[in-house]
Amino acid sequence: MRTSHFSFIVAFAMMPMLLHGQKTASAPAPLIVPAPATTLPLKLAPRPTTSAITAADLMTRLYIFADDSMMGREAGTIGNLKATDYIAAELKRLGLTPAGDNGSFFQTIPFKTRALSPSSVVKIGDSRLNNGVDWAVAFGSTMPTGTLPVVFGGTIGDGSARLEPAAAAGKMVIYRVLPSGMGQVQDPSTYAAGSAAIVLLGLDQYIGFLAQPSTFVDDPARKQPNSPTPVLLFAQSVVPQLFDGPASALKPGVEGHQATMDVTITVAPVDFPARNVLAILPGSDARLMNEYIAIGAHNDHIGFNHQPLDHDSIRIFNHIVRPGGAEDAAREATAQQQLEANTALAAWRSSHPGAARADSISNGADDDGSGSVTVLEIAEHFATLPKRPKRSVLFVWHVGEEKGLLGSQYFTDHPTVPRDSIVAQLNIDMVGRGDASDVTGLSKEGQVLHGGPNYLQLVGSRRLSSELGDLVEQVNTDGKLGLTIDYSLDANNHPMNIYCRSDHYSYARYGIPVVFFTTGGHSDYHQVTDEPQYIDYPHMARVAQLVASVALHAANLDHRVAVDKPKPDPAGACKQ
Repeated sequence: MRTSHFSFIVAFAMMPMLLHGQKTASAPAPLIVPAPATTLPLKLAPRPTTSAITAADLMTRLYIFADDSMMGREAGTIGNLKATDYIAAELKRLGLTPAGDNGSFFQTIPFKTRALSPSSVVKIGDSRLNNGVDWAVAFGSTMPTGTLPVVFGGTIGDGSARLEPAAAAGKMVIYRVLPSGMGQVQDPSTYAAGSAAIVLLGLDQYIGFLAQPSTFVDDPARKQPNSPTPVLLFAQSVVPQLFDGPASALKPGVEGHQATMDVTITVAPVDFPARNVLAILPGSDARLMNEYIAIGAHNDHIGFNHQPLDHDSIRIFNHIVRPGGAEDAAREATAQQQLEANTALAAWRSSHPGAARADSISNGADDDGSGSVTVLEIAEHFATLPKRPKRSVLFVWHVGEEKGLLGSQYFTDHPTVPRDSIVAQLNIDMVGRGDASDVTGLSKEGQVLHGGPNYLQLVGSRRLSSELGDLVEQVNTDGKLGLTIDYSLDANNHPMNIYCRSDHYSYARYGIPVVFFTTGGHSDYHQVTDEPQYIDYPHMARVAQLVASVALHAANLDHRVAVDKPKPDPAGACKQ
């Protein structure tokens, strides 16, 4: 699942989501349920899979797909290339019909990388600032070069954030951003028309992130978010070099010390193809086979880092202090929690001497290895049915979900089947956990949610089609699957904004009914500890059986799933 943390590269309009994320991170620490000790191995030899949906099959597939050799499957890397090759090889073995480009199983999307040239320089007077520590570029592909006058523009959040165009023309305009002004930062260039560059202060926590290369889809059909005026972030520590006197005393129009810029942004294709993987099981009914039930997951994760961490200490610390994993990244340990974590780690070390291991790969076993292999398992099951469903089934493994739903957005903008022939989309993202020890999310009111042996979250199931939502409930009951469905995360205006954070929304924005199946969050979310040995495979198999049965029922209906709710604007912002 895509992280809820704010990305300047996507758009400043997403600032409110960041505030929601901060509220989540600062919520009271929940009651901690001890994590069960796993008896599963770190590695597993693969075994042949079968036509039935089984825990053993899912385990075999996930130990392959989330292996260290896949290097975290980040989009545009060799690891993701290997992962998508594996999926395509399985589809070929199963005899499914390719649905990608030029008769292949792949739809390659035009991923590119935007990066700062290492020779780039920003100086205040004679003092050179350190990129990634003192400054970073938020927006802009073209930067001014040379010496710029500096002027303070005001404070966004207290009503003073305006300069007359004549006062801003050709200058670097500096703004402070208060927490109360975060939601007002839509397009900063509107605050300083005619300026050469805009600098925002008060957002230090994003400087390191923005200094890293970023990827985007170079799709002429979609306007890339950008500001007509370059926007940079400066650390608060730079203020004394910019102005004489404290920042709190600055008034709009106060001039500062000159800045010198020589900044170059380079844009290039990613090193390896970023690919959606697509296949079709043709339907059996001549009248309905040109309609599709789509089943999807995302094939990418977040890659690896070059600073290995101690796997066991990270896992124990997060379970006690950050039960939401990356959702709780801002939460610091209390003295009591630190003591508890240290005690638990010491006990682990004592009972597992010599077992400590350094870990640098975010394997993404649950996110979304679990969804990817579940779709494969369903594909094998459908391919071996004695009678195929009436409608065709479209299987899609989207790339770039972690970077902003990029692959699903590209596919739904450039579908390889007619878009209006897709009757419904069933999205599977993070279905491998949901134990009572897992904090699966928060209710809209902030109540901590835990999983259980029958736990399943549904999101979006009735947002476009009441019939589709009812069908899921009916299949769960009639099939005696016994799953307990939690709709808490589907509440309107829920601060976690889950409806907008996975690939189903790319379909829903075009009015295609969707259901998002997930067992929710946990302390290994977006961590190096999200590994196959911590997955609950029997639980995962039951979710897979539900999704397969829902797809089969929808594919065999004598009518399209009815859309009885308003359709969103495909180009509009998602709102839960």
